[in-house]
Amino acid sequence: MRVVSLSSGSKGNCIYFETNRTKILIDDGISYSCLTTRLQNIDVLPSQIDAILLTHEHSDHLYGIKTFLKKNKTAKVYIPSFVRNFNIMSILQLPQNQIEWYDRSVFFINDLTISAFVLPHDSNFCVGYSIVCENRKISIATDLGCVSQKTLDNLYNSDIIYFESNHDENLLIKNPKYSASLKKRILSNNGHLSNTACGLAIANLVKNNVKQVVLSHLSEENNTPNLAYTTVKNILFKNGIIEGEHIYIDVAYQDKIGTIFNL
Repeated sequence: MRVVSLSSGSKGNCIYFETNRTKILIDDGISYSCLTTRLQNIDVLPSQIDAILLTHEHSDHLYGIKTFLKKNKTAKVYIPSFVRNFNIMSILQLPQNQIEWYDRSVFFINDLTISAFVLPHDSNFCVGYSIVCENRKISIATDLGCVSQKTLDNLYNSDIIYFESNHDENLLIKNPKYSASLKKRILSNNGHLSNTACGLAIANLVKNNVKQVVLSHLSEENNTPNLAYTTVKNILFKNGIIEGEHIYIDVAYQDKIGTIFNL
């Protein structure tokens, strides 16, 4: 099986995952042309995609799905059924016949066992996913304002986690382009995860059989790949954890595909 970030950040998010039987996307917040180009880089056609797992309705995760479904009539987008209670179909604007509403936290797509878990974020709904196949587990938690024990429980024993490391708090606070209300929203428990909060969570995850984390959803305004990596690495070191020995830390990018992991 393979997993790779095709795009990660405030301008669009998309992760590709495949097994011998199934090819899926987690979110599709990029244009169809961009998706096609980045899939071609890993020898995949958009027509081969079986399904999209939607985490939430913000445009940087949803933007490309409507066009994708028009091009690929056999693909399905999976959305938790409780979303119906929020009357957001006008936001989603997706064809009803290509939506698969899942009622339980655990569901199946071919050879994949998928667990969905709620994340605290300022959207009508937000979920993370753990995907299990052949005793391998990939988890995604890329939009959350804080990390609860319940979230950690869902991430434990993952072979790879795509985990939010959105911003450096000092850069965000000092950013003159951001209003006070926007800063407050991002820093809230329903906003986005800072590098520091990410690092502290990873220190916990290391103790529970996690060996690879990909720092994701980095802010272009309030973060850099090097700053996110260095902050997390230093926090781990202070907790007696050596990056590259006890755990491996990678970074996902906005403008290019990330590391391709083969499991």
